Amino acid sequence: MPFLSNNVGILDRALRIGAGLLLVALAARGTIGFWGYIGVVPLLTGVVGNCPVYSLFGFSTCSRRRH
Repeated sequence: MPFLSNNVGILDRALRIGAGLLLVALAARGTIGFWGYIGVVPLLTGVVGNCPVYSLFGFSTCSRRRH
């Protein structure tokens, strides 16, 4: 199934995980508001390696596509 395949490359995954962790940590400390918990979304897409929005548009940041 194409919508379940990896479509997030290594650099993209690292940036998503880093940004997600940063937002969640800042929200947990109270530095930014509750909206910071939106960082869970990039964190999960980075860990899983699949972005539903990328799948919707047929986009991929992987260096090679697995079939």
